[in-house]
Amino acid sequence: MTYIPTKEGTLYLSVFLDIYSRKIVGWAMGRHMRDQLVTDAFKQAYQRECPKEGLIVHTDQGSQYTGSRFQELLRQKKCQSSMSRKGNPYDNALMESFYKTLKRELINDAHFTTIEQAQLEIFKYIETYYNPKRLHSALGYQSPLEFERRNH
Repeated sequence: MTYIPTKEGTLYLSVFLDIYSRKIVGWAMGRHMRDQLVTDAFKQAYQRECPKEGLIVHTDQGSQYTGSRFQELLRQKKCQSSMSRKGNPYDNALMESFYKTLKRELINDAHFTTIEQAQLEIFKYIETYYNPKRLHSALGYQSPLEFERRNH
């Protein structure tokens, strides 16, 4: 999870990223850093992607991910939870890289006045820029959606 400052207060963002294509497959935003944000983002990702049984879900060790609600959701969906040991953030490195990119390309210079404004701009960033247009060197300088189309 990451946070986005606004003049109205803090907005929290939870995102799930497909490691293969770097596509943001699920995301949720809210005013609180509760596990509901994580479960909402995961449910969106699961509904959009319809993964096979055994999906490995990499996260950090935050309480929202280690808590019973999220872990039970993973069990219900027959997904496998994966977390690195404390001090070894390898399982979640791509997610942290996305948050760093989001902040560099959108958040840092935005100075959002309202939470609603931040939500709209983040929605546009993910759905109309990051997934369909943003080029990734790890994908041969293709966008996540272009990479998926060419490699599925």
